[in-house]
Amino acid sequence: MKIKILISGIIATLIMLSFFIIKTVVLFDYMEHTKMIEWYEYLSVILFMLPFFIITKEFINIINKGNTHRKSTEELLNDSALISKADNKGKIIYVNDKFCEVSGYKAHELLGKDHSVLNSGKQPKEFWTQMYIATVKYKSIWNEIVVNKDKKGDEYIVDSWIKAEFDQNDKLTGYISVRHDITELIKQKQEIEKNNAYLEHAAKILRHDMHSGINTYIPRGLNSLKRRLTEDKIKELNIEAPIKLLEEGLSHAQKVYAGVKEFTNLVKKDAVLDKKPIQLSSVLTNYLKSTAYAGQVDIDELGIINANEALICTAIDNLIRNGLKYNDNSSKIVRIYKEEDNMIVVEDNGRGMTQEQFENYSKPYVRNNDNKESGTGLGLNICIAIIKEHGFSIGCELSENGGSKIKIKI
Repeated sequence: MKIKILISGIIATLIMLSFFIIKTVVLFDYMEHTKMIEWYEYLSVILFMLPFFIITKEFINIINKGNTHRKSTEELLNDSALISKADNKGKIIYVNDKFCEVSGYKAHELLGKDHSVLNSGKQPKEFWTQMYIATVKYKSIWNEIVVNKDKKGDEYIVDSWIKAEFDQNDKLTGYISVRHDITELIKQKQEIEKNNAYLEHAAKILRHDMHSGINTYIPRGLNSLKRRLTEDKIKELNIEAPIKLLEEGLSHAQKVYAGVKEFTNLVKKDAVLDKKPIQLSSVLTNYLKSTAYAGQVDIDELGIINANEALICTAIDNLIRNGLKYNDNSSKIVRIYKEEDNMIVVEDNGRGMTQEQFENYSKPYVRNNDNKESGTGLGLNICIAIIKEHGFSIGCELSENGGSKIKIKI
């Protein structure tokens, strides 16, 4: 568009310049006014009309485009915001449809009244005094969260922007207000805060009260029982297996508790993950030794990583259990090994999962509807959260045997 105007302008200028040069030469009798000169003048005017028409057309297009853009912006604002205008006495002279929709009033019920009809009483008088000072005295845009009351008496919350308008003599002529209804956002925030309070309370119970049972009372009770029973008595009562199960169950519960405890610690504000260098192969082997599926997991040398022992074991254990759970192979196996560039790989011989499926199943409560196995759809989401909390990245691809290769970049 700009090139068209530029080229047409140059052509029009050259035509008019040559026309004026010829007319000047003829006027001062340096050249005789012949029939050919007359034709040249006539053709100059005709040829000038074409670039002039192009320039005019392009300018009209620019103006129309600006008007269209302005109109679409106004329509967008009208559809998304509550807009009102008031005179210099604060009386409402205009409200848009969105304003009426949210407030519950018809336009004619609001015109001529001031905004106090919407006042919920939640804001003190000083609040509105500050609005007046900001908009009229300092001529700035005032922005605050305001609790209003609709026609039914129900409260709604708006993010309010108010600007005073002045004439050329600096006299106040009125106000324009743009508000966004954020009632649902505030309710969601309050619900999240309430749920977080419950979660933090539950985490506190877990960290303190359950700790006593899992790490103090049950171990003491088990040790006391073993002291009172001689090895012969244990054999006589045939309770070696139950005692071993109790010991292994307690050991596993303590490991799981340690992971959950560390995870709930992150609920606390400004919490920092406690990490230290760990020998990952040894830690995982020890973590899995009391599980029923330890024999189905093949762990290679993985080296030393800087991580929270309990949480990283919880995350990788979730990947292991998924690899064994969603697996139709007669010989279910999960192999954990290290690739180049500090990549830890958890590979199974199950149904397989692409990166796209992995991203989808990573969302909370999302599961494959075709799966016959039960589940909540939260395990993978929590696992990924733990991995990312460490500053690691995670992805997935299909392995050569058709299973999944989940890669953790350390």
